[in-house]
Amino acid sequence: MSDFAFETTPKILCQQGGAARLHELVASRGAQRVFVVTDRGLLDAGVAGGVVNALEQAGLDVAVFPDVLADPPEHKVLEAVEAARAARAEFVIGLGGGSSMDTAKLVALLARTPQPLDAIYGIGLAKGPRLPLVQVPTTAGTGSEVTPISIVTTPGLEKKGVVSPLLYPDAAVLDSTLTLGLPPAVTAMTGVDAMVHAIEAYTSRLKKNPLSDTFAVKALQLLYRNIGSAVADGKDPAVRERMLLGSLMAGIAFANAPVGAVHALAYPLGGHYHLPHGLTNSLMLGPTLRFNLRDAAPLYAELGRAILPETAGLAPDAAAQAFVEAICATVRTMPYAQTLREAGVAQDDLPMLARDAMNVQRLLVNNPREVALDDALALYREAY
Repeated sequence: MSDFAFETTPKILCQQGGAARLHELVASRGAQRVFVVTDRGLLDAGVAGGVVNALEQAGLDVAVFPDVLADPPEHKVLEAVEAARAARAEFVIGLGGGSSMDTAKLVALLARTPQPLDAIYGIGLAKGPRLPLVQVPTTAGTGSEVTPISIVTTPGLEKKGVVSPLLYPDAAVLDSTLTLGLPPAVTAMTGVDAMVHAIEAYTSRLKKNPLSDTFAVKALQLLYRNIGSAVADGKDPAVRERMLLGSLMAGIAFANAPVGAVHALAYPLGGHYHLPHGLTNSLMLGPTLRFNLRDAAPLYAELGRAILPETAGLAPDAAAQAFVEAICATVRTMPYAQTLREAGVAQDDLPMLARDAMNVQRLLVNNPREVALDDALALYREAY
């Protein structure tokens, strides 16, 4: 067995209605002034307001930054940081999807320890300390509540990551009641995103390890078995809780065994077209699974046996093929665009997207099969 290190968020609370206990986590750090990072959609839907009211009723001073944008641009992250400083924040809560939680991570860091954002893109460049941080996901997708990564969109429309153990929050709160109002398309996109995290963590070339494997397999089982029900009827809190737990486990897995080509190919689509991250991952998943099959068949066979009982007696190649077909079949049932063309991507942009994807070597090095520029272009063309 190769040497490995494993880290994750130190406290996880999974409880229906658990968001009402956030004041207990704030009190445990002796804080009074709380800064909540969220988005307008959650504010308008009353989700953020309910959480804020509970904090205020506990006697806390609460400031809200409600202007998080998808694929958070640098200027919006820095705007949130300045708002936290102005509020003299002592404790940060990220409430929402991946964009809100990624923004909250950087707010907690930069409001406490100022440093240029463009100087900390990369791995291990951030300096601490940071403010106390709790993450409350309202989608079952990104797993950002248990990862040390924050993804930001630069002025040049590149997606760059700040990767540091400092970004692990102090706690994650999984409250499925906050996810009951998610529309089917959002449920589908975020759920497939989490499935991609589990699959890519399990096949990660450089840091795959027994603990990440365990979380990846359990995550995929939970997600694969519940995503259909969550999309068809999102009002079942037990199904929603299983999706949240699957997303969290997938996040734990890929935080320790990083993702690969699906994400590397998805990033340029998000940067240039502002498509939802879950959708871009979904669009590139099938082509990348088929491309990787040559080198990843033994691992895909193991995942197949984990989610498809009928593959138990099959030879590895057959089990791997069945796995790829089953995942692709699930994606085809999701209520959103199934091709780059349907998503509004211009065919003439495919070479540019391929070149941009090749700049995401931080992720491509983890892919089970090497990806060259011609391969990237072929994958985009297959997805088109």
